[in-house]
Amino acid sequence: MRSIRTRLFFILLVTTGLMWLSATLWIFFSTRAEVEQVLDARLMEAAKMVSSLVVNQEIDPDRPAQTKARIPVLDHPHYDRQLSCQIWSLDGTLIGRSESAPETTLSAHATGLSETVINGETWRVYAVENAELGVRVLVGDNLRIRDRLVNDVVKGLLFPALLIVPLLATLIWLSVGRGLAPLRKLAGDLAARDASDLHPIGQTAAPSEITPVLGALNGLFSRVAGARQREQNFIAFAAHELRTPLAGLKTQAQVALASNDAEIREKALGQIVAGVDRTGRLVRQLLDIASVEASETARATAEVNSGEMLASLRTELLSHAGRAATILIDPDLLALRVRINADLMRLAARNLMENALHHSPTGGVIRCSLDRSRASTTITIDDEGPGIPPEEMPHVTERFFRGRFKAAIGSGLGLSIAELALQHAGATLALQNRAERGLSARIVIPNDLIV
Repeated sequence: MRSIRTRLFFILLVTTGLMWLSATLWIFFSTRAEVEQVLDARLMEAAKMVSSLVVNQEIDPDRPAQTKARIPVLDHPHYDRQLSCQIWSLDGTLIGRSESAPETTLSAHATGLSETVINGETWRVYAVENAELGVRVLVGDNLRIRDRLVNDVVKGLLFPALLIVPLLATLIWLSVGRGLAPLRKLAGDLAARDASDLHPIGQTAAPSEITPVLGALNGLFSRVAGARQREQNFIAFAAHELRTPLAGLKTQAQVALASNDAEIREKALGQIVAGVDRTGRLVRQLLDIASVEASETARATAEVNSGEMLASLRTELLSHAGRAATILIDPDLLALRVRINADLMRLAARNLMENALHHSPTGGVIRCSLDRSRASTTITIDDEGPGIPPEEMPHVTERFFRGRFKAAIGSGLGLSIAELALQHAGATLALQNRAERGLSARIVIPNDLIV
């Protein structure tokens, strides 16, 4: 059953039917109890009334049976002969009875209410004993007639209910459809939207039941808009940044083709190699940013050995470095294990080490060290480069920002990528100029991520 309207219809119909059935059962049992009390009271009143009438009449126990008193009863079209009356002498002789009363005694009790089975039928009997006249008056009620009375009352309730059920079902169906009208309106509004229209849906006049759906849709629109904006930024960044190196590559290639001077051709080819390296690094960094930004859910974490990761990056970077440099790794880092996303941690560390390598002088030393405190653990990467001018420090993590001491192969994305990757991994980036010379880049990891 995929239709919400059909499901609600059946739920309401079944619930209403169960409530109606429960009410009918309650009325049945309560009516039965009330009717029994009323009829018992009627038995007592009738028995006492007959007993009072007997006081004023002459009772002759020796009268022949054919002439014994007949007690008249009122006829009722539906419940005729309901009450039966007998008058017995105390010695066990039947003095008189009503037309519907059996000849067998209705009850063996002297006084009070009792039940007796006569010829397979149960009778409810009330007995009154008159000691002065030596008689006992018995007034009985056939329980079969009582049950028919209660059943007729219940039928009177059920028959209108059965007639109302179709009308009730129709009203429920129409009411459910009316209640679901806001959903149909929402679907119509969404269907009429243009693909580029991602503005939030208004929630002010929406029913409270639809508000969570609208909130989820607005959140989805926001995420889609953000993804689209990132895609547009990526295209714009790539187009802007690749235009210059590609033009430079084309120019150097033309110089190499047009020149007959071996030295000029060699220099042009060297420029082409450097331009390819710079362009390749730029493309990789753009893809890194796109990959990090595209991940809106938490990434899987694992135990990362910081020292081993940094040693692996050192081998990788120095194998491609165009000039000699020394990277020293504190042995304490080999004992540091962090529960973090390995890809993001490696991406941040790679860009920081690469940035330090590009800004360090020939023969410079890059030191990777460890510092612990109560709240956090810090991995520090120190270089011996020119550092960052104080006025540029607030802007160095902006994309494509290249300061006064920019590297020839740089693109202004390394620190941006490192900061973004660490944010997604649950750590932070801190930058500070060293007192002697160079930059200190610090990866600050909360201690709850330390294994």
